Amino acid sequence: MVAVIDYDAGNIKSVQKALEHLGGQVSVTRDRDEILAADRVILPGVGNFGDAMAKINSFGLDAVIREAAERKTPFLGICLGLQLLFEESEESPGVKGLGLLPGKIIRIPKAEGLKVPQIGWNALKYPSEGRLFQGVAEGSYVYFVHSYYLQAQEKDIVKATVEYGVSVEASVEKENIFACQFHPEKSSDAGLQILKNFLEI
Repeated sequence: MVAVIDYDAGNIKSVQKALEHLGGQVSVTRDRDEILAADRVILPGVGNFGDAMAKINSFGLDAVIREAAERKTPFLGICLGLQLLFEESEESPGVKGLGLLPGKIIRIPKAEGLKVPQIGWNALKYPSEGRLFQGVAEGSYVYFVHSYYLQAQEKDIVKATVEYGVSVEASVEKENIFACQFHPEKSSDAGLQILKNFLEI
């Protein structure tokens, strides 16, 4: 069973539908026991970093997420869910993230001809091999909606990047923790393959 963490964030239904399309058993939940009993856990999300952390903390989900990660349950953060796994974000100064991975989230800099937020498709590059990307060719296009991006402290955890004025760290993997800045559930066949790979880890 896959537990998709419900903290009143957007985008949960599309993640649920994509997983069910792949044959996954899905529970959208904020129940501690259900999350900790799951075979896999997903933290989706779109929206504001500070608002999201306030909701996660108010539901007591911060401790549950940390416990699931410590139990080595395969864990996937998507979009805002990636950002929340790190320590802090320029979007919400003074708000602590979950801190499961070292690094910070910073605003995409303004550049000639580039709109912020980045909304649309971009081609993946692979600095090193990642388990989420088995069977997904380098150069495959995935779908982004974001104004902030990751600067990971440990560069060896970065498994995919894209170019958008700067090099955007688009996916990370460390032990049982995986995360994508893009939306695999909205990324056509490449995205479905990424989610399938997660279900098979």
